[in-house]
Amino acid sequence: MALAGAFKLFDQENDVVSNIKAVISSGIWSSGQGTITTFFTQSAQSSSNGEYYYDVYKDNHTDTEREVQFSVAYGHLEGSGSKGTVGGATGNRATAAVHAQLVNLLLPPNSDRFTYAGSQTSKHFFMISLKRARMREKMDPGNWELHISGSKKKVGDNIKLIDDSQSTTNPQAGIGGRVFNVVSGSISGGVTDIDTAATAQPGGGFGLFYPDLGIILLNADIVHASCSFGDHGGTSGVLQNSDSNDGNARKFFKSIKGGAYFQARREEKLSSTHYFVRAGNKEFNFSNNPTFFTASTGDFTQPTFFKDPKVYITTVGLYNDSNELLAVAKLSQPVLKSYSREALIKVKLDF
Repeated sequence: MALAGAFKLFDQENDVVSNIKAVISSGIWSSGQGTITTFFTQSAQSSSNGEYYYDVYKDNHTDTEREVQFSVAYGHLEGSGSKGTVGGATGNRATAAVHAQLVNLLLPPNSDRFTYAGSQTSKHFFMISLKRARMREKMDPGNWELHISGSKKKVGDNIKLIDDSQSTTNPQAGIGGRVFNVVSGSISGGVTDIDTAATAQPGGGFGLFYPDLGIILLNADIVHASCSFGDHGGTSGVLQNSDSNDGNARKFFKSIKGGAYFQARREEKLSSTHYFVRAGNKEFNFSNNPTFFTASTGDFTQPTFFKDPKVYITTVGLYNDSNELLAVAKLSQPVLKSYSREALIKVKLDF
C-alpha cells in the first residue's frame, strides 16, 4: 500500500527473507589486507608496558591513523628473563605474569605449563595475540603463514610457520576453544604444505594455535633451536636469567620484523536479512527535487514528463513504523523508473 506516494509497506511474507547464514573469510589486517610485510612498534611503549608485551603496527609512527595489528609477548613459568620478586602474593616479574595469564586463559585448573606435540613441555613461550578489531569473530584456520628470522638463517631464509588444521579431522577442544599444532610449512593457492608434522618435529612441535581466541603460542625452546635470536637484541639468544630484563619479547618482535611476512585471514558468521523493494509501474514516478517542477506554476520542467514522468532511483531508505530512517542503501548506478518500467531492488542487511 502506498502512503502519500513516498512510503510503501513491505509484505513480510513475500518481500522479507530473514536469518540467512553465511561464513565469510577476509583479510585480517587493517583495510582488509591479507598480508603485511612491514612491522613497527611504538618507542614510548618500551619504558612502560614493554616488559609485558609489544603492540605491533604495519605502519610507522608518521601515520597518525595507524592501528595495532597484534601484540607479542614472552612468558616464563618462573619469571626468568624479567626483573622483580618471585612467587606468592608479592611476585611481580613480568614474564611470570604473562605465563600465568595464558595458563589461566587456555589450560584446565591446576595446570602450570603447556604441552606440545610429542608430549613435550616447556617452561616458556612466545605469544602472538591478534587484536579483536582485526580478528572480529575468529582467525581462519589453515589460512595464516608467519615467517621468522634468526642468526642461524641466511637473509631471506626464514622459518615458515602455519597450522595443521587442513590435515586434522578431529581437532582438540579445550577452555580456549579449538586447538591446532603450529608446524613448519607454507600456503600455496589456499592449500597448506607441511614440511614437518608436529609429532615428527625434534623436541616437540613449534607451538599451539587457538583460532577462536586469535592466539598463536610458540614453544620458545624449539623456535630458538631452529633459528636462534642471536642477531636480535644485542645479547645471544633467548635468555632465562633470574632477576634480569633480557628483552625476549623485543627479540621475538625483531625476528618477526626480519621475517617480513605475516599472512592471515579472519572468519565470521554473518546473519543477513534480504528486503525485496518492489516499485510498480505507477509507483515512485515523481521527485521532490526542485528541478522536477517549476516554482511558479508547478508544471513539469520537462514537457515530455506530462502523462509520462521519469525519475532515476539512486537511493533506498528503510524506515520504521514511526517513519524514522533506519538504513540507507546506495545503488551502484541510477535505475530509470517510469510508467512503462518497474524496478526490483534487493537490499541486504548483515548482522
